[in-house]
Amino acid sequence: MGDFSESLTTAFALVAGADPKLWPIVRLSLAVSGLATLLAALIAFPIAAWVALTPFRGRGLIVAGLNAMMGLPPVVVGLVVYLLLSRAGPFGAMGILFTPAAMVIAQCVLVAPLMMALARQTLEDALIEYDAYLRSLGASKLQRVGTLLREARFSLTTVLLAGFGRAAAEVGAVMIVGGNIDGVTRVMTTTIALETSKGDLPLALGLGVVLVLLVLLVNTGAYGIRRYSARRYG
Repeated sequence: MGDFSESLTTAFALVAGADPKLWPIVRLSLAVSGLATLLAALIAFPIAAWVALTPFRGRGLIVAGLNAMMGLPPVVVGLVVYLLLSRAGPFGAMGILFTPAAMVIAQCVLVAPLMMALARQTLEDALIEYDAYLRSLGASKLQRVGTLLREARFSLTTVLLAGFGRAAAEVGAVMIVGGNIDGVTRVMTTTIALETSKGDLPLALGLGVVLVLLVLLVNTGAYGIRRYSARRYG
């Protein structure tokens, strides 16, 4: 118990003292997960809008597929991206394996289906609520889409935060494609796994504290946005 208390005290000291070994890892984690989330949103939101707002044959299968892909195993995603980016893979000539770029790609592939499924449901709910009214006003299809996106903007923001939270907490995919190289591709989750196995508990606990605070901040932000939206549009 004494060793744990000592490690925890040292961990908080590392966080509070802006330890030069800890904060570069945090910054890289935020940069990788933030960029991956933005790229995933650029892919996921247009596809989600198309699926939600356009009737077509086979739509039910696509919806079921998107929902199923929400549970993609991170290690499988990492393995697929690794094979694609390896020297023998179709994108091996890019030479980005074991770089932050590969980690961004892996996290983007991982969170995009989650964001597609959540955004599609959000937009379908908005469609049910507003579409008949907009049609009665004679709004064009483009105007209806614009209005639905505007009305669902708070819910779509929570989808964005959910994607970031999933990306920031992921370890398997980035470990495979990033290699956990010190000073290059070492992020919070991979460092926690490595330092725990080495017995360096203060650094692992310090990063764990930062990661938990980050996840709490993201979830608090999402909850606050939902509450604000409910109060404003009730």
